[in-house]
Amino acid sequence: MAASGQPPIRLHDLRHGAATLALAARTDLKVVQAMLGHASIVLTADTYVSVLPEVAHRAAMETAWLVLSAASALGRPLGG
Repeated sequence: MAASGQPPIRLHDLRHGAATLALAARTDLKVVQAMLGHASIVLTADTYVSVLPEVAHRAAMETAWLVLSAASALGRPLGG
């Protein structure tokens, strides 16, 4: 790697990248836990869930959409 001028990439870095991309692709957390061989989903969640800001943003937007849709279905539109 030194000959290419690029920083070295460890196998663990590739594993971390794969898990992060899987979550960004909306792979279920339990599936990522199994892929990584973590004994506890808490370890997976603590390590990977907040890595990508766009994943958190998408979750917030989808949650807001569900709340607004439910309110509209009940005849109580919000946010307008």
